[in-house]
Amino acid sequence: MVRFEVTTFGDISASDARLVFLARRSIWTWVFSGCFSSAPKHGLSYIVADDVKLFPKQPRVIAKVLTHDQKAHLFRVAGSRPDWMVAYCAAVLAVSTTCRSVELKNLRWADVDIFSQTVRVRRSKTEAGHRTIPLNRDATLALAKLQERAEAFGSSSPEHCVFPACENRHVDPSTPQKSWRSAWRRLTKAAGFPGFRFHDLRHQAITEMSEAGASDATIMAVAGHVDRAMMEHYSHVRMAAKRDVLQKLESGLMEIPMAEDGTDKTPGRS
Repeated sequence: MVRFEVTTFGDISASDARLVFLARRSIWTWVFSGCFSSAPKHGLSYIVADDVKLFPKQPRVIAKVLTHDQKAHLFRVAGSRPDWMVAYCAAVLAVSTTCRSVELKNLRWADVDIFSQTVRVRRSKTEAGHRTIPLNRDATLALAKLQERAEAFGSSSPEHCVFPACENRHVDPSTPQKSWRSAWRRLTKAAGFPGFRFHDLRHQAITEMSEAGASDATIMAVAGHVDRAMMEHYSHVRMAAKRDVLQKLESGLMEIPMAEDGTDKTPGRS
């Protein structure tokens, strides 16, 4: 609520009046938005006037997925320059664990157990995102590289960030790094994949899990919350992978000519 300590109307400036107007507008926008979004949950509906034009629904953008060779090339380029090291390690962790950018940035060394090879995600997009993820060899080596960096900076205590903020060569281990966007854009462009988002690495990982036959339950245990539309997409990916494997078993068995008595009439066979 906006409050003013004034004695007369003359004490109210134009900027004060504008602030009140914006505050009231924000409140009403919040109220009406909440009403419209909650209405369907309570069996209610609303009618849009004929002269009101709604914005067209934008089609859902399915993340890009790289082939095996493209993925290998991207990471070779990412690891080719020292100034890309942090983005490189973050990318390896993302594609090896399904972690989102925000989940990686909020990791503390207390969340990492190199000996049991697990990482605990405690801050995520949703409650379902809180999880413990096993680490494969790639992820373990990436964390070992980051730990070497942390020890060099004196920021390897359990309460310190795995990805600490660093400005003007000053490391603040208690504050998470804001972004590695600039380095990521440069390295993806150098690799020939401009526009490939860091978040696409999460979808890359889940797609590869689906192609390997992982169940929905396993995917959600590793990746946390995945919305229904994307789970359906990954289910199609999994079925396509199964179909591709089974097609490799084809050997033209039904094309062998058979006699009416059921004997094989292939030349050279009796």
